[in-house]
Amino acid sequence: MQEQYRTVARAGTHETEINRSRFICALAPVATEDEAREFVAGVRAAHPAATHNCFAYVLGADASVQKASDDGEPGGTAGAPMLQMLLRRDVRYTAAVVTRYYGGVKLGAGGLIRAYGGAVGEALDSLGTTTRHRLRLAAVTVGHQRAGRLENDLRAMGRTVRDVRYGESVTIEIGLPDAELDAFRAWLADATAGEATLTPGDEVFS
Repeated sequence: MQEQYRTVARAGTHETEINRSRFICALAPVATEDEAREFVAGVRAAHPAATHNCFAYVLGADASVQKASDDGEPGGTAGAPMLQMLLRRDVRYTAAVVTRYYGGVKLGAGGLIRAYGGAVGEALDSLGTTTRHRLRLAAVTVGHQRAGRLENDLRAMGRTVRDVRYGESVTIEIGLPDAELDAFRAWLADATAGEATLTPGDEVFS
């Protein structure tokens, strides 16, 4: 099971020109196929006069979903090299669209492969990537008197505090790796004299 994955740091575009053709690569982090399709449709709508809007996306920390389209370019010369660049860079949960405005000079199959793959690589270099780690959400419930100090201690330890809810008691939602769950439970019992409870929840990437 994948414990982490890399994705594009932010949505954005990068443009390059090759033999008078403009190649504009748009990248975005996406969580689902619906989001990926919506992103592709949005880029196409923004460039209705473009010669081609080719795309590729990879979903799943283990790259379980992979899709690509040449959008009219010769088979295997656009979507496939875009997809291969995402995979080569170990990028997941990312959609890429390369918009081409034809400049009048044919590039040939090899030139197209280099252009489309290179456009994605340059965009990744420009926008940067970030690594997300698998975490277990856990709810720490504690009395009001201990809550403030406990929250400060958790943040000082570098724990990911995702939410704090106040009611009859205080619930602090954190994220931590599964491998640290038992050690954290023991630390929590010691730090709060056994007053806090820990309830593990769902897994997320953060």
